[in-house]
Amino acid sequence: MKIDYTRTLPDAWQPMSRVFTALGDEHRQRILLLFEKNERLNVGQIAEVSTLSRSTVSHHLKILREAKVLNSEKIGKEVWYWINCPYLEQVLDNVLTYVRSLE
Repeated sequence: MKIDYTRTLPDAWQPMSRVFTALGDEHRQRILLLFEKNERLNVGQIAEVSTLSRSTVSHHLKILREAKVLNSEKIGKEVWYWINCPYLEQVLDNVLTYVRSLE
């Protein structure tokens, strides 16, 4: 048993923890699944197809953005969101590398 990490996560795993926490909510998973390849969506578009209110969608988008799962850009009065694919690939690759090292 490795006991080095019983109290704290390694630095490389800190982003992974934030991603998993953000994606641990089913509503945020559903929001993520709304995006098609190279698509950008705004709060209104997501709220329109969701069972959640606009303010609740905004809250979930903030959490996803803070975890770097989504990128965003404000254009005019709208904020547009898209999946941060390179970042997610890097984080999930860290998990896969660890799991594969156990085989």
